[in-house]
Amino acid sequence: MITLDTEQSAARTWFEQLRDLICAEFEAIEREAGSDAAFAYTAWDRADPSGAPGGGGVRGVMKGRVFEKVGVNVSTVGGTFEGEFGKTIHGAAEDPSFFATGISLVAHMANPHVPAVHMNTRFLVTTKRWFGGGADLNPPLPIEEDTADFHATLKAACDSHDPAHYPRFKQWADDYFYIPHRKVHRGVGGIFYDHLEGDFAANFAFTQDVGRAFLDAFPRIVRRRMNLPFTETDMAQRNEWRGRYAEFNLVHDRGTLFGLKTGGNIDAILMSLPPVATWG
Repeated sequence: MITLDTEQSAARTWFEQLRDLICAEFEAIEREAGSDAAFAYTAWDRADPSGAPGGGGVRGVMKGRVFEKVGVNVSTVGGTFEGEFGKTIHGAAEDPSFFATGISLVAHMANPHVPAVHMNTRFLVTTKRWFGGGADLNPPLPIEEDTADFHATLKAACDSHDPAHYPRFKQWADDYFYIPHRKVHRGVGGIFYDHLEGDFAANFAFTQDVGRAFLDAFPRIVRRRMNLPFTETDMAQRNEWRGRYAEFNLVHDRGTLFGLKTGGNIDAILMSLPPVATWG
């Protein structure tokens, strides 16, 4: 087991609580659709290269009628970065010791009118302590009402802490969730933030509100669209955009790289990949 201080323990507890809230809501949606699908949970342990306890996590996956595949993972890991990778991490250039706890979620939906979604929030400790994360919407068939709803909910969460957060973090998401070789954005955006450090209590409260905003907005959008009729053309569009989602996560996503470089659980790291995708 990793020894946690008060801040680390508080962050881990919240991410696990948020996981439970989200999974319960997603299972409730499956019940409304007449499905008995439920999350299956798999615990995993991490071996740190230093030989010290490396932590671990729990991978949760559900495959249902509405959620074709959704993964909700929590992890709490620590130890030392190997090789040159630590020099790329905030605060770890001179000391490779690290701690990280967080929640990561990706949902791929059966109905192409329901957007895929990603949400991740995390707390990292090196020689510095900071929060990062965000949420972004990835509709194969964008609907302006849903995009506006998602952004308005995230903006309200941001504005309750700092009016400068939303425009800054929205632009950060637009810049980050971009596929250069396709010259397209991965979806319709959201917010993305990193290296939020200094006042632990304020930054933790903001990170909690990002999670609550996601839990407010996304289930509402799912319920609004999950029973809409769709065509084979719609499904083809869904699968093409899933291919682009996979490309981004495998080529550009920093979270994927962090998980692989720190000895995380492979299935948990790659749970973001869709069950079915196509490339032209």
